[in-house]
Amino acid sequence: MTEQDLLEVRMEFDTPQFAHGLFANDPKHLGLLEQMLGVKAMAREGWISLAGPAAAVEQAQAVFTDLERAQRKGGVIEFRDFRLAVEVAAKSGGIGVADLNGVRLVGSRGRKPVIPRTPNQLEYVRAIEKHDVVFGLGPAGTGKTYLAMAMALTMLKRKSIQRVILTRPAVEAGEALGFLPGDLKEKVAPYLRPLYDAIHDMLDPGEAQRYLEDGTIEIAPLAFMRGRTLSRSFVILDEAQNTTREQMFMTLTRLGEESRMVITGDGSQVDLKPGVRSGLAEAEHALAGVEGIAFLRFQRGDIVRHPVVGRIVEAYEKYRG
Repeated sequence: MTEQDLLEVRMEFDTPQFAHGLFANDPKHLGLLEQMLGVKAMAREGWISLAGPAAAVEQAQAVFTDLERAQRKGGVIEFRDFRLAVEVAAKSGGIGVADLNGVRLVGSRGRKPVIPRTPNQLEYVRAIEKHDVVFGLGPAGTGKTYLAMAMALTMLKRKSIQRVILTRPAVEAGEALGFLPGDLKEKVAPYLRPLYDAIHDMLDPGEAQRYLEDGTIEIAPLAFMRGRTLSRSFVILDEAQNTTREQMFMTLTRLGEESRMVITGDGSQVDLKPGVRSGLAEAEHALAGVEGIAFLRFQRGDIVRHPVVGRIVEAYEKYRG
């Protein structure tokens, strides 16, 4: 390698705090950049120095340009963002961190806006904007339900829809429902808790309570959907792998005018009794290629919960073959 093949650049930023924020305030993260791109990186005060082969340095510059754009949009760079920026640069292009931070959902006063964290999550949000029915499929922790909820509340605030309807099957309850106190809605409340949690995470308490009390947001067991026509609504069917074939067909045919439906599920976590075929599995085959319907499949790399969740999923996938 000749001297002409080598390059050293120094990128300067407004303040040391801004510069350090680009690598999530931990200089150790620069080691990932050095390892994946083959450059030498050093941060001091308000600047970052990059040295190495010219092509690699240009890729490293693209990393910090992407992260700078994201941070100037109000994003807070975390390690997963830094890793994504490096991976995109290593592949010489793709959806970057700044692209993700360009999408901000809900954003109630006092609450952080919901932002897609991976390229697949961004594609999921875009699919929901364009299609009448979207299936979000993949392992736990990939944001399938959370992002669908954020899109529903965003459309509600834009007045694109009039109400949000959230439902999921309560197959775990089975015959034990009869032994629980209260009416059917109270009996299945524990199974709908994750949906309540997401609402309260995105909206301030008063607003969330008002929407729930006046029926703008309705959370109901799947059995309550039969016989209804859901117009100007955003319908989310969660844990769809636990629907029977009849339940899935019934739910899909509830959709009325100017409505959207998002169906989420994980085919590896079916809790139905042996011999009962999942309605989600049938829908994947029956609806492939149908106009107005999109399927988004999340991967292990889209998991945004605690990092160990990704390792747990990976270990089980290997164990189960």
